[in-house]
Amino acid sequence: MNRQRLQAGLDELAMTVSAQQIDLLQNYTDLLMRWNKVYNLTAIKDADQILPLHLFDSLAVAPYLQGKNCLDVGSGAGLPGIPLAIVQPERQFTLLDTVGKKARFMQQAVIQLKLPNVSVTQARVESWSPRFAFDAIISRAFASINDFVSLTAHHLKPQGTLYAMKGRYPAQEMTQLPAAYQVVAETKLQVPELDAERYLIEIRQSQTVKTQQNAAK
Repeated sequence: MNRQRLQAGLDELAMTVSAQQIDLLQNYTDLLMRWNKVYNLTAIKDADQILPLHLFDSLAVAPYLQGKNCLDVGSGAGLPGIPLAIVQPERQFTLLDTVGKKARFMQQAVIQLKLPNVSVTQARVESWSPRFAFDAIISRAFASINDFVSLTAHHLKPQGTLYAMKGRYPAQEMTQLPAAYQVVAETKLQVPELDAERYLIEIRQSQTVKTQQNAAK
């Protein structure tokens, strides 16, 4: 991968990263390309497209994440979790996927890149029992917003945020949001080298539900 091109994209995203972090991002994409030839981890085969469609697309959400720990649901090849973990070493990331070959790739990437803030789990999110709830849960093309919230919200802390990464603005999906949840922010993302729509939808438990829960205690 062209290091100057990577740096230019990071500059466009207004991200300040160290030389070591750039090395890790480069090593991750190189590892993804090698594994992808054998295991078909992603439909993107062109090395030139990996950068905008996967790496920059993942990193574009970095400024919006909050909390000490984040669950990446349906992480696939570790997207967006691994790029985010590289640039945000202070935050803990749990990468979850049901597919064995994808989980094995993510585990290998964590080992090779020496990422102490990342753990990998192979499981279905609806039947998984983690040891703790999460401040943030993110998904990238995992499911509809309704399914995303319905399947994952029980793993979220009461004050936590769900982050749905979307392509075109999901107007229809937003009308089907479970009643106990509300959209608190919607951001049109600018992804370097990508001439396509990208949105980040932030969802939290509605204030009305929180008030009722507190009154019942």
